[in-house]
Amino acid sequence: MNIVVIGGHGKVALLLARELSGRGDAVTSVIRNPDHAAEVSAAGATPLVLDIEQAHGPELEPALEGFDAVVFSAGAGGGDADRTYAVDRDAAIRIMNASMAAGVRRFVMVSFATADTQYLTNLDDPFYPYQAAKIAADEHLRKSALDWTVLGPGRLTLEPATGMVTPLEHPITGDIPTSRANVALAIAEALSQPATIGQTLNFCDGEVPLADWMARGGR
Repeated sequence: MNIVVIGGHGKVALLLARELSGRGDAVTSVIRNPDHAAEVSAAGATPLVLDIEQAHGPELEPALEGFDAVVFSAGAGGGDADRTYAVDRDAAIRIMNASMAAGVRRFVMVSFATADTQYLTNLDDPFYPYQAAKIAADEHLRKSALDWTVLGPGRLTLEPATGMVTPLEHPITGDIPTSRANVALAIAEALSQPATIGQTLNFCDGEVPLADWMARGGR
């Protein structure tokens, strides 16, 4: 496959680039800072410098043409509420719309397990903008004509990949650690498993083989 990864310098995205390129896929990683190009290249991806916070349709559509799939793994990183909405919601939605306009059908969104209105914190909670932004972006994707998958990992860790997960059902409670390396594996599996299209798949590290679970569409 020919895959473009939005947010290409993130920890998950760098792991994903190694995984995808290692299995023979072509990976282009979109980055904002050109100083990150060497690290992206070392992970096996072709860097593409583009500021998604500022880019709109006329810039995005040509950049997305010719790809088989888009992976959205970008984020503002918290802190500033306005920038969180600008990247995690607004830029994500623009990229979804540009993907459709560019003829790219497959779209995998990296979200989080409790990106659901039932878990929304109070408006004055610092976590609220991120929750609200991701919920809005996920809902826009689900209502789109794209062949979408939403992946909802739990609390991200730096543990090594195991390829084993625990599927999560609502209501989700307790500590749900999920290694970034397993998230990268989940993205790669989702891209290769048609059964994941149209599914929201929430998970954490566990004891169920990830590949088998994905092949069943999370069932």
